[in-house]
Parts: sequence; structure tokens; C-alpha cells
Amino acid sequence: MTSYATPQEGNPFVSFTPHAPLHLAVALDGTGWHPASWREQAARPRDLFTAAYWADLVAEAERGLLDFVTIEDGLGPQSTHFLHPDERTDQVRGRLDAVLIASRVAPLTRRIGLVPTVIATHTEPFHLSKAIATLDYVSTGRAGLRVQITARPNEAAHFGRRTIEPVDSYDSPVVTGLFDEAADYVEVVRRLWDSWEDDAEIRDAATGRFIDRNKLHYIDFQGRHFSVKGPSITPRPPQGQPVVTALAHQTVPYRLVARQADIGYVTPHDVDEARAVVAEIRAEQAEAGRADQPLHIFGELVVFLDDDPAEAAARRDRLDALAGEPYTSDARIFTGTPVQLADLLEELRQGGLTGFRLRPAVLGHDLPRITRGLAPELQRRAAFRRAYEADTLRGLLGLTRPANRYAA
Repeated sequence: MTSYATPQEGNPFVSFTPHAPLHLAVALDGTGWHPASWREQAARPRDLFTAAYWADLVAEAERGLLDFVTIEDGLGPQSTHFLHPDERTDQVRGRLDAVLIASRVAPLTRRIGLVPTVIATHTEPFHLSKAIATLDYVSTGRAGLRVQITARPNEAAHFGRRTIEPVDSYDSPVVTGLFDEAADYVEVVRRLWDSWEDDAEIRDAATGRFIDRNKLHYIDFQGRHFSVKGPSITPRPPQGQPVVTALAHQTVPYRLVARQADIGYVTPHDVDEARAVVAEIRAEQAEAGRADQPLHIFGELVVFLDDDPAEAAARRDRLDALAGEPYTSDARIFTGTPVQLADLLEELRQGGLTGFRLRPAVLGHDLPRITRGLAPELQRRAAFRRAYEADTLRGLLGLTRPANRYAA
């Protein structure tokens, strides 16, 4: 279990001890994060749209005792550009629904957390709250979500309820507004999860009372983006509040993490940058009135792993040649061995990171190197668990089950 630290003098934002075991997650997307990954022998591109493919990936992650997997999703075909689609036909395009994948895989796993990506823009928080609450029941307390926005005009056109003007940068007022909307979205979702008290269901056949109506609550949320009365139609999830996560690259999304997330994913390239990012998020967390609440900050890396550094470098070069250009990423790209990656993770954690979400370049190749190479190496260093120590995702992360905000 993660142990909590007393806030250090002069730094009230420290939530976790620097020597606690690391938390590890993997990000699942298609056949891997390199755009040419589907052309590798281990990639299984013909199985990509089958339940068995995703079940195998999550089972491998669970064998490695990882905290959770995230599953990518979107409202349009994948693109090399964040703000507009491309016309590439030589890369994986098309996805299954991430929440449905997680629900399908949940009964086949026992301990690992399942965190599908959900798009706050254009979708309804009421529907999403019900879907993730259901996933928490299906997985017996292992659900989470990764909240994401979209600023693509073509994706707005799928729904026809609003238009989004084209933007050319992340700091556009349009993008800022979408992150503000996402913060309200998560607030509505969280309130809906609490709209049933834990003991609202009586189920007393003798008296004919199935539910205590006084323990269902209107949330009466009124905001700039949403007006939601509630309550939910799904009882409070097993975790009370499934884990909320978000990826952040700069101040505006840092504020979303600080206001609403249990885990923020960040992309520093060295320990000094990690330290600066963590400090900014902790300051935003205090500004949001959440300084006393635990908030994990995970570093992100794309990984090419082999037993020999030269093999990893040669594989990356081969994939780049197939793609027709060098692979670039918002996150640091690591090419080397599991031992070298363990060295890097231990170095980066000194910047205040409490865990890492790794993006395997080729899932069929690099995921087993994480579970069978990196995880055992970290165990040898007493930096990673040797067995699952909790049955829920909140438990694995050292997060207590929160009280219901509406309960007397």
C-alpha cells in the first residue's frame, strides 16, 4: 500500500513518500504507439478488432502486476495531428469503444485496474457516469476513466449540436474553454456517482421495500456548460468514486488535473522538468482547495525495449523506415533495455513523480518486456510490488474510499 507522508515544512503539497513503491500502468492503443507497429510480426493486426486481442493484452499486463491499463478512444479516426485529421492510409485507423472493451475484459481479470478513455466534448456526463459505474460493478471495484477533450471541427460535425472553429494551437481560447467544460463534466459525473447513498437499496422482500427513496439525491448542478438534476439510475459504484485520470502538457490541462483528477499524466523529459511540472500542479491543486487530497502524478514514456540496446535502436530505425519518417512524440522516447529503463524511472521519480504510464511502441513486443523484464528488475530493487495488495484500483493506488457527499 502506498504510504502517506506528513507534508514537509515549507511544502504542504507533498502527498507521497519518495521511497514508496512505484506505480506502473500501460497505455493500450491499437497495435502500439509507433505508427508502423502494425507491420511488425508480433503485432497481430488481423486480431485488432476482436475481444480476444484485448483480453490477451490486459492479461499480460496483469501477469506483470501492473496497477492498471488505459485504453485509448476518440470521436474520429486516429491522426498524426491533434487538431485535425490526416489522410494517411498506411497506419492503423479505427477503434472499438474503450468502455465496452474494458467491460468485456473485466470478468476475465481479477486485480488490474481498467481505465478507458472518454471524450468529454460532445458526450453527456449522465451517460458516462452510468457507464463507468457499471464498469466498476462488472470489475468489482477496478474501474477508472481518462478524460479527454477534442477540438476538431469534423468531430463536432458528427453530433451536429455545436460547431467548433478551427484552432491552430493548444493555448487557443477555444481549447481553454473545452478544458473548463471538461472540469465541469467530471464534477457532474462525480456528483452523480454520489447521488445514491451506499445503503439506498434495502431489498427487503418481507416489507416490499427495495429502495429507500430518501437516500437518493438530486445533484442540482448548475454551471456554464451543464445543468443536470439527477439522481443517477445506477447505484453508487463499489469504489464510491472510480479513479479519474487526465493527460496534461501545460498550465490549462494542469488545472484540470489539479481540480478533478486522482492521477495526472505528464510528459517531462528529464528530472528537472519533472520537478517543475510537479511543483506547478501542486500549486494549482492548492489553488483549487485540494491541497489535502492525494493526487498521483505519473510520468509518460514511449518505450522500445530489447535485451540489447543496439537491438532496440535497430528496431526503432526499421519502424521509422517503414513509416517514412522518424517517430516523434509528446512524451520522452526511451530506447534500450529493461534495466536501463528501471534506472531512468528511478532517476525521474526524484522529481516527485509517483508512478509512470508507459506507451509500448509495439504492444506485442514491448508489453511483455515491461511485464517480464522491467517489473522483475524493479522488484529486485524493492521499487515495485511482488503481489497485488488490494482488490480495488483505489486500494492499489493507496486511495481511501471517499465518503458520500450527500449522506447525512
